[in-house]
Amino acid sequence: MINWKSSLYASLIGTPLETWIGPLQKQLKDWELENVHSNTEKWKQQIKRLPKFDKVLVNFKDSVSFISDEEITEKQRDFTKQVLRQFMPWRKGPYDFFNIHLDTEWRSDWKWERVLPHISNLKERRVLDVGCGSGYHLFRMHGEGAKQVIGIDPTTLFFYQFHVFKQYIPEHNIHFVPIGIEDLPELNCFDTVFSMGVLYHRRDPIKFLQELKSQLTKGGELVLETLVIEGDENTVLMPRDRYAQMRNVWYLPSVEALTLWMNRVGFKNVKLVDLNYTTTSEQRSTLWMENHSLADFLDSNDTTKTIEGYPAPLRATLVANK
Repeated sequence: MINWKSSLYASLIGTPLETWIGPLQKQLKDWELENVHSNTEKWKQQIKRLPKFDKVLVNFKDSVSFISDEEITEKQRDFTKQVLRQFMPWRKGPYDFFNIHLDTEWRSDWKWERVLPHISNLKERRVLDVGCGSGYHLFRMHGEGAKQVIGIDPTTLFFYQFHVFKQYIPEHNIHFVPIGIEDLPELNCFDTVFSMGVLYHRRDPIKFLQELKSQLTKGGELVLETLVIEGDENTVLMPRDRYAQMRNVWYLPSVEALTLWMNRVGFKNVKLVDLNYTTTSEQRSTLWMENHSLADFLDSNDTTKTIEGYPAPLRATLVANK
């Protein structure tokens, strides 16, 4: 793996994020000491086994594609597929990786295409993605001209999945920090903060909204995507146990309730820009994610409901300013 920490620190020097370097160094040192995932060494070794190329071209504008000007043999392609399978399940994507189509559980490109027309131009903006997964949207943000892109996510597998790709583009100002937003100081300096698919996993959604706001510069834009239900400003669903087989779902507000929350926290210009039922074409099992997926979590006799009897996943995207 590349010296990702040195690259990260260097990218912060001379920016409004420079004051973060001190506390971040301690956090990452602690993370390395405490990060005792059983697959950590395996993932590090597998990254080293991936093919090396003199020149790698990328396309992050229309997709997330890595291209080599060298011819790849069928044997090399099969070997690379075997390596990539060591990082399963692949949930967010898809990626085109040297003529290998990495078809992930989620068509994250569809979400990006829905969101992109409604947000501020990312050109020359400093961007934070909270709960970035393997980093698919980080690459797309960079493709839109963002000058600095930082994703945070505490999931160890996602960190190593990101570095499968990052090793080929060490010079690109795209970075993954393996922490949660609760570990971020109040930086108040990002032009755009994304949070997509995180709010409903938080036990305290109001605190989470405040944490998002504290990362934005004055006038900066929040792009918030989350599960919602139909109803008025007093409608909030708290599942008794699981929602679509997920244990860690706490609150599903209506759009009106969520708008009220955001206004109370102090966001301005709160606007709903997309409302979309998740389909089994957008979230499904694939050769790269062989576990159960959305089709298994819906009522087989009534797909407007989850198997627990709750309304099927409805996702809203809202934008607002600090």
